[in-house]
Amino acid sequence: METSEYIAGLIGPVLMVTALSMLLNPDFFKKIAAEAANSFALIYLAGIAALTIGLVIVHAHNTWVWDWPVIITIFGWLAIAGGLFRILAPQLVIKIAQSMLDSKPPLIAGGVVALLLGTALTAFGYGLIT
Repeated sequence: METSEYIAGLIGPVLMVTALSMLLNPDFFKKIAAEAANSFALIYLAGIAALTIGLVIVHAHNTWVWDWPVIITIFGWLAIAGGLFRILAPQLVIKIAQSMLDSKPPLIAGGVVALLLGTALTAFGYGLIT
């Protein structure tokens, strides 16, 4: 379980801070996302980063148990998929990003989900919940 807690302690706070940024500064976040969605170089580099992070997580933690650590494994596989998608289909990434930026509810819903998930992972990662 030590690896699960270590990775949760890294992912959780990042998700929490990102989520709070989305919820507290939605206009600012939309501007950042709009700029990123129009940069092929940034999409490609984000894809490389996501693929690398996902591979590191899955390599260290490919645990399919019916308990909270499976969230980390799923997160790793989603990062791999997201990285591949950004690298292999950047034009589609731009289309999807632009359609999502046109409506506010996905931003708020995504922020709330990320905040809840980040809070839970932080609690597990720092031993607040066992």
